[in-house]
Amino acid sequence: LTGAQDGSVRMFEWTRPQQLVCFRQAGNARVTRMYFNSQGNKCGVADGEGFLSIWQVNQTTSNPKPYLSWQCHSKTTSDFAFITSSSLVATSGQSNDNRNVCLWDTLVSSGNSLIHAFTCHDHGATVLQYAPKHQLLISGGRKGYICIFDIRQRQILFTFQAHESAVKALALEPSEDYFVTGSAE
Repeated sequence: LTGAQDGSVRMFEWTRPQQLVCFRQAGNARVTRMYFNSQGNKCGVADGEGFLSIWQVNQTTSNPKPYLSWQCHSKTTSDFAFITSSSLVATSGQSNDNRNVCLWDTLVSSGNSLIHAFTCHDHGATVLQYAPKHQLLISGGRKGYICIFDIRQRQILFTFQAHESAVKALALEPSEDYFVTGSAE
C-alpha cells in the first residue's frame, strides 16, 4: 500500500509491476498514515484534512469507495490504530477543541461512532501506539509529551515530557514491557 503527498493511495502486489487498486486519486489531502488491520482484509488511510477512510481490501473494482469515511479531527489526523478486531479504531491528530486522541466504533452509525475523546496534547497529537496485552494507548504530541491511556476505563493514566520537540515515532517492544520514542530533534 502506498500513499503520497498528492493524496493518492495505491495497492500493489509483490510480483506485479502495475497497481492492483487505486483507493484514492491524486488531488485529495496528503496522506499522513495508513495501515492494514491485523486480518489483512481492511486498510485505513488518515489524511491532512482530519479524515480517516477505511476500505475492504478484496475489492474487484479499480476505484473502490471507502465503506467508512469520518472527519476525526478538525485540522489533521496524524495517526491511527485498529483495536481488537478492527471494529474499534483510535485516532490521533489536532482538533480545535483539544480532543486530540479519540476512540471510534466502526459498527454504529457515523453520528454515534465517537465513543470517547481525550482532551490532551496542546497543539495536537502526532503519533499513536496500541498495546493490546495491556489495553493501553500511547500517544506522542507536538510539544514532546507522552500520554498513556487505559482504553477500558477511558482515562489518562500518565502524562510526561519525553522530548523538547515533537514526538515523531513510537515503537512497542513485543512483550510490552517497554516502549521507545523518537523526536524531531
